[in-house]
Amino acid sequence: MDDTEVQKQINQMVEFIKQEAEEKANEIRVAAEEEFNIEKLQMVELEKQKIKREYERKEALVSVKKKIERSTTGNAARIKVLIARDQMMEELLNQSRMKLGEVAKSPQYKQLMAGLIAQGAKKLQDSKCIVRCRKQDESVCKEAIALASQRVPGLQPTLDSGESLPPAPEISKEGKSCVGGVLVISSNGKTTCDNTLDARVRNTFEALMPEIRTEIFGADGAKIM
Repeated sequence: MDDTEVQKQINQMVEFIKQEAEEKANEIRVAAEEEFNIEKLQMVELEKQKIKREYERKEALVSVKKKIERSTTGNAARIKVLIARDQMMEELLNQSRMKLGEVAKSPQYKQLMAGLIAQGAKKLQDSKCIVRCRKQDESVCKEAIALASQRVPGLQPTLDSGESLPPAPEISKEGKSCVGGVLVISSNGKTTCDNTLDARVRNTFEALMPEIRTEIFGADGAKIM
């Protein structure tokens, strides 16, 4: 084999090696690109999921904030309604109390007071109870005590001359007032029965509160708590 053929074979081997190298390089490049694309897609997907979670978190916070704002607004409105309703109910109670106070100016007041004294003594189960009234009612209260004693055998109440109930609202410009009635106290001073007209009207008012609310505010308005 001469030099020309040797050189030719060498050149062929070189070309073969170069082709093999190029093909291998192409394979490596393709594999690297595929790996890169896969990794890139994974990173993009991870970022998308991260952005989605962050968006969902912010959306949830906005939703919670809106619920809190609606609840706060609703509670504030509800409180205003409750305050207005309670003020109206208190005004109605006060009007009822003042109207009942007119009874103390009528001729029937003595009869009423006698009944309150007898009832108080019965509740206390004390025939020698003490009766306390307003200063302005002392004379009529003495007559009522005598009348109650006549109606109930063995009843011997006495008038508390040392202390009186608060005066009528028109007399008491400031502080406590009483529209009438009596406070019945046990003979040992330990137990009392509040039979003032103020207590009676408030007790009746509280007992009839559901019906009164329904009558004034309707069924739905009466249920607001």
